[in-house]
Amino acid sequence: MFRSDIRCQPLSAEAFARFGDVLDCSGDPDRMINAGMCGRFHDRARMEFGDGRAGLSLFHATPRALPYTLDLLERHPEGSQAFIPMSEHPFLVTVAPDQDGVPGVPLAFLTAPGQGINLHRGTWHGVLTPLHLPGMFAVVDRIGSGANLQEFSLDPPYRVVH
Repeated sequence: MFRSDIRCQPLSAEAFARFGDVLDCSGDPDRMINAGMCGRFHDRARMEFGDGRAGLSLFHATPRALPYTLDLLERHPEGSQAFIPMSEHPFLVTVAPDQDGVPGVPLAFLTAPGQGINLHRGTWHGVLTPLHLPGMFAVVDRIGSGANLQEFSLDPPYRVVH
């Protein structure tokens, strides 16, 4: 039994703004570099860290399918977390507003090919959910001591549909 269905919506900077940043090369580059052969889309994410430092990790996640059972949300109170796909395949992003320390009603987004995300510090979100092989991502997040993971089980779960 599901709490309710959550319909996926296309990922856009406006719809995602309260949860994080959309990482893509939309619009005109801020400047051209490398003798005019490379457009720089400058400072596209608000990276935040408590104590600690930024780290770059590689994740290899098992692809999932829609409809998807959303039964776990997590957040990182000490730092933001950016997910940059290492393929052109879209992936599922689930987030929820905070309601007095617990997640509110989740939202679901489908990225477009070439889009990544940066989750703001403390944002409730689902696990990494690729929808296609190879499921490879570069992840920039906080590396440091202390507790930086809070998990919340959703019982009953939600069902994410296309």
